[in-house]
Amino acid sequence: MNATIVRAACATAAFAAGCGAMLAFSRAPADSPAAEQPAKNQPATNQATTSKDKSMQLGTFSVSLLVKDLAASRAFYEALGFHSIGGNGKSWLILQNDTATIGLHQGAIQKNTLTFNPGWDRNCKTLPQFEDVRDIQKAIKAKGLKPTVEADESSTGPAFFMVMDPDGNPVLFDQHVARP
Repeated sequence: MNATIVRAACATAAFAAGCGAMLAFSRAPADSPAAEQPAKNQPATNQATTSKDKSMQLGTFSVSLLVKDLAASRAFYEALGFHSIGGNGKSWLILQNDTATIGLHQGAIQKNTLTFNPGWDRNCKTLPQFEDVRDIQKAIKAKGLKPTVEADESSTGPAFFMVMDPDGNPVLFDQHVARP
């Protein structure tokens, strides 16, 4: 996937997050009652976890979809309750419903893309503490995953990297804020 396409996906994620419309995967604060109970249908975890056991904090989540006909796709998703919150209306749109945000792209990306934005909450506000994109990249490389596009690990500002899942789906990690 070339850098122009990656940046188009990044711009979509940035626009959606800037509108406060991205779906966030977040954990309950450590001192909340929800943090003390395992999620439904999930096994309880050992309280004595190590940093090796700690799950990565990937950040805000969005999906960019490759579409053949922007108008037809918009009509379809509007029938599902989505509404337009941005885009140029010619080659891309950002749609949302109550809890989900999608980007529709005609010609701007080559494949549907999953995007995580470390450092941002649901409303594109910088989090006081978060796992930096370069640290996430190091962790996944240590697990044997090979980025197709790499972040410069010596940098401290905004950065991104991409990996492909086993089925060839791009997963973009796109941080728009400086290292905490």
